[in-house]
Amino acid sequence: MKKILRVFSLFVIAGALLSACSGSTGDKAATGDAQKAGEFVGEAFKADTTISVVEWEGSKPGGKHHGTISLKSGEIYVENGNITGGRIVIDMHSIVNLDIQDPEYNQKLVGHLMSADFFSVDSFPEAYFTITSVKKLASAEQLSSGETVTHEVSGNLKIKNIEKGITFKAKVEINDNIVSASAPQFIIDRSEWKIKYGSRKFFDNLKDKFIYDEIGLKFTFVANK
Repeated sequence: MKKILRVFSLFVIAGALLSACSGSTGDKAATGDAQKAGEFVGEAFKADTTISVVEWEGSKPGGKHHGTISLKSGEIYVENGNITGGRIVIDMHSIVNLDIQDPEYNQKLVGHLMSADFFSVDSFPEAYFTITSVKKLASAEQLSSGETVTHEVSGNLKIKNIEKGITFKAKVEINDNIVSASAPQFIIDRSEWKIKYGSRKFFDNLKDKFIYDEIGLKFTFVANK
């Protein structure tokens, strides 16, 4: 019996260690200073906000949470079959959690995310992504997730009035009437936008009560004439 308990304890410890070492998965987006966006030229395609969505994932030792954020509006500009730029407005009041079944706990988490500890939604109700360039890859690539990408997308992500340049890969399709883009989950570091709650980069006494700085983001974007 004691031997069985020791083995069980080892499994529990191993599981805890694996959970503590895990965070959101995906390729890390290249980040840097915000870049100047060029003039939007070409034909405008307006975002279909009923389909377009941002998916998010956050992690802490022992677990993860995930959900969605809706788009408020957006426009993509196309000239000669190429995207020249665009701007997407994200409705931060629309944060939803999809993994917590208990309604009270679910709303408690969402309320915390909207509070000053995280995104200060009352003060900053919108986030923005301004496209600075969309470059077609020499050939389609398959990521470690198994998903295929065709383009490299660069732009400025503005959260809580802090704007940073990010670059990630996506599958982009353009035709006469519709533009669609899907970005497999990629990682940004929330500390670069001064989202400090539970971050070991700002607090050194958290022990195992920290929250990983890495946030997983996944975009689905559809725009029509």
